[in-house]
Amino acid sequence: MIHMVLVKVLSYNIRSMRDDTDALARVIQACEPDLVLIQEAPRFFRWRKKLARLASTAGLVVLTGGGTAAGPAILCNLRVTVERTEDVLLPLIPGQHRRGFATAVVRIGAARLGVLSCHLSLQKDERYDQAGMLLDRLAGMGVEHAVAGGDLNDRPTGPAFSRIADSLQDCWATSPTGGEVTWTRTEPHRRIDAIFATKGIEVRGCGVPLDLPGITETDLRAATDHLPVLATLDIPAS
Repeated sequence: MIHMVLVKVLSYNIRSMRDDTDALARVIQACEPDLVLIQEAPRFFRWRKKLARLASTAGLVVLTGGGTAAGPAILCNLRVTVERTEDVLLPLIPGQHRRGFATAVVRIGAARLGVLSCHLSLQKDERYDQAGMLLDRLAGMGVEHAVAGGDLNDRPTGPAFSRIADSLQDCWATSPTGGEVTWTRTEPHRRIDAIFATKGIEVRGCGVPLDLPGITETDLRAATDHLPVLATLDIPAS
């Protein structure tokens, strides 16, 4: 019998912490995540300090990313042992935003896991190419099991989202739990944020955490312009 390790992964676009950061920290803390895949982390003046303060308020630490990954970051709790991290800047197309991946290989208990946080382009062709780069990056991490998540700027029927979902488990589609749509916070009507897992990871549930103790609609609306996605996963021990 394969030993499984329970891991909770949260993906959250925090809009450069321009909104109610106390509400943001409360939402993150209520989800009790082991790993938080952040998009739009602060990137400019004193960005490290701002991100560290958010992590600390939510009972977490900064694992990697932020300004060095052009926005994506990863936070974690103290269950997580870091093996290595790498912030990756993607090719820059003139006139478009710089994009990147925050990546890490971690151990949680007996499980070894690759982790990637992303925020894909607003431009369709560039976004599709970045989806391929995401899959290549995961494949090159040298781990059997991995999770990737973020703001895809694409719907599930879109080419970039579909490209990733063809190779990985779309955790919401595999085991929907909680809410589905993630943007905007005031009138949610699109699912553009998602968490993906490699085959072999068992998805217990995934979705917008609307009914968790400690999470209020007021905080969700005040924290940022996206809603968070929480996945509860069983990772096979390595």
